[in-house]
Amino acid sequence: MPVVLRLMRAGAKKRPFYRVVAADSRRQRDGRFLEIVGHYDPLRTPYELVIEKDQVEKWLSRGAVPSEQVSSLLRNAGMMLSRPSAPKKKPAVAAAAAAKPKAKTAKKRAPRKVSARKTQKKAARKSGKKPAPKKAKKK
Repeated sequence: MPVVLRLMRAGAKKRPFYRVVAADSRRQRDGRFLEIVGHYDPLRTPYELVIEKDQVEKWLSRGAVPSEQVSSLLRNAGMMLSRPSAPKKKPAVAAAAAAKPKAKTAKKRAPRKVSARKTQKKAARKSGKKPAPKKAKKK
């Protein structure tokens, strides 16, 4: 179960208040969560941020990944977060990709099948004549 530390919105309309929660990443933003680890009130001046550091460290040690906003708030609160390193490309694959630029080749398509009626209309338009009138259906 991939766990994330993220903000869960609470409060009234136009009056946001956020809880910092540990939640399953597949759950909705305001859905079920595992544990509340703090809260954040952006409307106060200066903003109010209360974090239970021991619980946050517990979840981070278990492999929870903080969202971008939560990691920013944690850094502002003085918690040192280790940033995951960017994935490195294999040197052989990267060199081969740089050496060989891909050229686009145009594939010719087989002509589309056109009905006899459409062919007649097209021929009539080219010659300037009106196509034969449609037969009325009987009820």
